[in-house]
Amino acid sequence: MAQLASGCCHFCPWALRMARPCLCPRGQRNESVERTERTMKTKLFSIGGLMALALVFAVTPQTFVAVNETEQVIITQFGEYIRTIQQPGLTLKVPLLQTANRFERRILASDAPKTEYLTQDKKRLVADPVTRWRIADPLQFYKTVRDESAARARLDDLVFSELRREVASHTFAAVIGAKRETIVDNVAKAVREKAREFGIEVVDVRIKRADLPGEVQQSVFARMQAEREREAKRYRSEGQEEAAKLMAETDKQRTIVLAQAKQDSEKLRGEGDATATRIYAEAYGKDPEFYGFVRSLQAYEQFLGKRSTLVLAADSELFRYLPSPHRATAAPKPAPEPSRAAQLTPKP
Repeated sequence: MAQLASGCCHFCPWALRMARPCLCPRGQRNESVERTERTMKTKLFSIGGLMALALVFAVTPQTFVAVNETEQVIITQFGEYIRTIQQPGLTLKVPLLQTANRFERRILASDAPKTEYLTQDKKRLVADPVTRWRIADPLQFYKTVRDESAARARLDDLVFSELRREVASHTFAAVIGAKRETIVDNVAKAVREKAREFGIEVVDVRIKRADLPGEVQQSVFARMQAEREREAKRYRSEGQEEAAKLMAETDKQRTIVLAQAKQDSEKLRGEGDATATRIYAEAYGKDPEFYGFVRSLQAYEQFLGKRSTLVLAADSELFRYLPSPHRATAAPKPAPEPSRAAQLTPKP
């Protein structure tokens, strides 16, 4: 048994006869190795499966390309153009070899920083233009500028160059006033032509704000205020001059109207006096006695109603028609026959 134990345990007669596992140390070592090998194979299969599954998960997103409505995609292989995808949906590409380059289909904005410009009348102006643009040709865009940041830099340079040229050909007042729309339209037209080289369509260019530099604003505002005050003074002077002219013309018309009215009134008064004189003359001629009586009554009314004191002779003609003691003692004269006018006059 000692000799057999020193040999190969798999050919041990005792082990074969008893149909039992070999209990020698070498046999125990072989069984442990087999278990270790089986465990390692199981682990290797598990690791391989996990690696295959991970590879599937890694390759699948690289195989399918999902394009939405706001995107357009260019497929490249090692930097070379393959095709353009502009319709939304799901498409395929070669994984790991081909790359999907995504670009926006929506309108993008590029806000340039505030920059100083010099006008035609040598005044400095600070403006911050804004550009609205979109990627019209994704392939040309990819070949020339590659991405949006580079495109914004190119557009800002173009806008700055064209705006500087336009501002230099106009005065400060024109830039901030009536010519502002014309200037930005000219800038947009020029930038639109040059941006086509990059596959970019410029939708619009606008100036958000145009101001003077901070160090010259106060002096400019003071000068503008002085100019406005001069204008106001001139307007007030012209208004006062016009008011004086209107007043003089009004006084002239007033004098003319008053003179004409006075002339007309004098004429009417003269005509009235003439008519009254004629009527008096006609009345006097028809009945002098009654005329004298009426005139005496009018004279009585004039001086007796004012508490006046008169010293007259008793036989004055003024008292002709008033009762008097002197006249009462005198022999009465026969009363003349009253005229027709006296008969028609009612007694008080």
